[in-house]
Amino acid sequence: MIMATDEAGKTPNLSQEEQQDVDKNQPPRAAVLHEIIRTQGDQELERSVAALWWSALAAGLTMGLSLMAMGLLNSRLPDGEAFKVIASFGYCAGFLAVILARQQLFTENTLTAVLPVMSKPTLGNAGRLLRLWTVVLVGNLCGTLLVAYVMLHLPIFDTKTDLAFLEIGRKIMENDAGQMFAKGIVSGWMIATMVWMIPSMESAKMWIIILITYLMALGDFTHIVVGSAEVSYLVFAGELPWKDFWLVFAGPTLAGNIIGGSFIFALISHAQIRSESSLPGKKAADPRHPQQINKDQ
Repeated sequence: MIMATDEAGKTPNLSQEEQQDVDKNQPPRAAVLHEIIRTQGDQELERSVAALWWSALAAGLTMGLSLMAMGLLNSRLPDGEAFKVIASFGYCAGFLAVILARQQLFTENTLTAVLPVMSKPTLGNAGRLLRLWTVVLVGNLCGTLLVAYVMLHLPIFDTKTDLAFLEIGRKIMENDAGQMFAKGIVSGWMIATMVWMIPSMESAKMWIIILITYLMALGDFTHIVVGSAEVSYLVFAGELPWKDFWLVFAGPTLAGNIIGGSFIFALISHAQIRSESSLPGKKAADPRHPQQINKDQ
């Protein structure tokens, strides 16, 4: 005998409390995630230049933890590919500290700050985005260059660890400009994916950050902020000219990160939401989120 259902196809005889449990355990709709990230981005765009600068500078300094952790692990683990897999966990350290401390990281802003501009594409919003990107990128790079200089010139680490830092930079510079660009696209896309996932899984935030950034380390994907600490260490050590830092590493990697985070992930995600909002009779909001999503944005 087939169990009867109501006209909406729902399971019958559920109490109000049981229906609330069903609603509570539904994953958030993509439109809800989009609006959460768009709102965060709009708040970032409204921040003052001074607030953005100091937060970005702090983030650049903090990202030095990734170089520090990888160098320490590499210098203390035996040689061999299997141990490199373990040492790659060090790459996660800077990202964990920056994101959990809510400091300004440039590659996060390739998604969060872009969504408000895509939702309302005006010259004013484009100007706000360029202001944010410029201040945060300069702050991040100043922080990473400063921490690389300090790690090299102050008597903090032993010789074996210093050599491990140099080896990390040399491995990045084995890539040509084309490889830097291509790997930067993947890196930008992965960071944007991480930012998109976090609002729906706040309780697992730390594990999401570790998973994504660990895969970035295993794949040797290039990231403008972490990589600037690793490669500038080579420059300050006299092994690399500044021209190669900017033209071979920084320029192509920055372009790849922006394309991967903004022009691929953010654009596709925004297009998905716009397509959903254009459907007739579309249910406007997630039952667990009473606020209405403005679909005209």
